[in-house]
Amino acid sequence: MARLFGTDGVRGLANRELTAELALDLSIAAAHVLAELGTFAGHRPRAVVGRDPRASGEFLEAAVSAGLASAGVDVIRVGVLPTPAVAHLTESLGVDLGVMLSASHNPAPDNGIKFFSRGGLKLADEVEEAIEARIGEQWDRPVGVGVGRITDLPDGGAQYIDYLVSTVPNRLDGLKIVVDEAHGAAFRVSPEALRRLGAEVVEIGVQPDGLNINEGCGSTHLDLLREAVLEHQADAGIAHDGDADRCLAVDASGEVVDGDQIIAILALTLREHGKLAKDTVVATVMANLGFKIAMEREGLTVIETAVGDRYVLEAMRADGLSIGGEQSGHVILLDHANTGDGVLTGLHLLARVAETGKPLGELAAVMRRLPQILINVKGVDKSRVHSAMQISDAVAAAERELGESGRVLLRPSGTEPMVRVMVEAESHDLAESIAHRLAGVVRETLSVV
Repeated sequence: MARLFGTDGVRGLANRELTAELALDLSIAAAHVLAELGTFAGHRPRAVVGRDPRASGEFLEAAVSAGLASAGVDVIRVGVLPTPAVAHLTESLGVDLGVMLSASHNPAPDNGIKFFSRGGLKLADEVEEAIEARIGEQWDRPVGVGVGRITDLPDGGAQYIDYLVSTVPNRLDGLKIVVDEAHGAAFRVSPEALRRLGAEVVEIGVQPDGLNINEGCGSTHLDLLREAVLEHQADAGIAHDGDADRCLAVDASGEVVDGDQIIAILALTLREHGKLAKDTVVATVMANLGFKIAMEREGLTVIETAVGDRYVLEAMRADGLSIGGEQSGHVILLDHANTGDGVLTGLHLLARVAETGKPLGELAAVMRRLPQILINVKGVDKSRVHSAMQISDAVAAAERELGESGRVLLRPSGTEPMVRVMVEAESHDLAESIAHRLAGVVRETLSVV
């Protein structure tokens, strides 16, 4: 049986792969494992449960709440809120467990379950494995006063907004901002936080109906945001995904500002204010080479991790670092949050614009993105990608051709029989030519057809 937990919880097609029964069983197993680890020792356990606006989130929320309550856990439902809001409330309310129902940037038919431990941290791999191993086991069910109770927290969003605003060092007066909330979980909290800080806000993607989340909008579809920024002559645009753990931006001219550029801007801001721990930033192996060149030019150290914000967080916590993230817009500001928070990131990015009086495009020019071509080669034996001599020779030849002005990365997919071929170069044509050449070698060498 394939492992249920991926790099970001359990995901699947709702009501086919991710069923109410599975959600119930996962929640019961999580309660049992955490109890045995001593998480609930000496007190009655409590959990926060939140969701994004997907239609399937309604029945999955009911199943998760029922599972936890049946295992003796008191449940606090916070309704539709971003994933980082659930993580924050898990910490601020002092509860033992947080559960978020969302498939992030995936389309509406998908959904997912993500667990947070006390303090709003993602569960360790070994804890997820233990939960998975306990699904469907026989157990002694509590009765009477032993069963959990389910209550609602109607002001959870207000508490989260209060916290977000408290972290921002200066106001945003005079800025006109377009926000695209992807018809997702931040459709209320993000515009409200911006207005509280003095920005003039134009909203798009704020009419969730349970089925339109991420549909042609949000951080994975930036065309609507670019058009709106230009139409309204705004200073900048901010886009989130369905659960608002990502943030991408658009400058006043309509140019995209990606996660690498946002991290670069915020890292230099932190250093200027004496808050960048060890003058170091964490990024994944997929970060643009231009980011690394810029950070080295500025005297900052870059630590690389595997792809996935959980690995970024692990590296940050291990070394006591301040900032890290991914090109996709997952940015972790560890002084303020234990997970990627798109709303928090957007507020701090715009605070830098307001503080300096410089346009976002000028701030983003601290780094130049090298052309990056990514080709997914499907239907191949990914296990041999780093051992096949033909591929090693082809990569070596490509690296000689690129010299120090480019790079090659071949990465097997974590979930599919696929190899990702990524090439960066000084020119788009050169990157594209080498990427297609390497993809052809991978396809010819590793094909399983």
